[in-house]
Amino acid sequence: MQPRITVLTLGVDDLARSLRFYRDGLGLATAGIVGQEFEHGAVIFIDLQSGLRLALWPRESIAQDTGLLLGTPNSTELTLGHNVASSAEVDAVMEQAAAAGATIVKPPQETFWGGYTGYFQDPDGHLWEIVWNPQWTT
Repeated sequence: MQPRITVLTLGVDDLARSLRFYRDGLGLATAGIVGQEFEHGAVIFIDLQSGLRLALWPRESIAQDTGLLLGTPNSTELTLGHNVASSAEVDAVMEQAAAAGATIVKPPQETFWGGYTGYFQDPDGHLWEIVWNPQWTT
């Protein structure tokens, strides 16, 4: 297996709400909800950096496709990290997320390792870490 990921899929409860949050609130480009003509096919794709997409797919559709039981969401199972170029950009993204309806879990603050980070939850409880790491370039 080659070390690459091409799609990150988040299970969501309401595609229209997710579209409003990610497209309208965070400003991420997407064609909107596609695949509605297929049972369990409605999905939102968002292009991230080259070769990587974020998919938003109903949790019920994921359960149906995999054959797994629909479980209770747990926000501490996964975090998505969004690295930015400065601590000021961390603040700006966190403010944008809050204005879009995110729940601020941990306001931006300096870290023990010399960076600056904050956490928010999207409308389905998925955790995003917005982080500036002075050792990394974006």
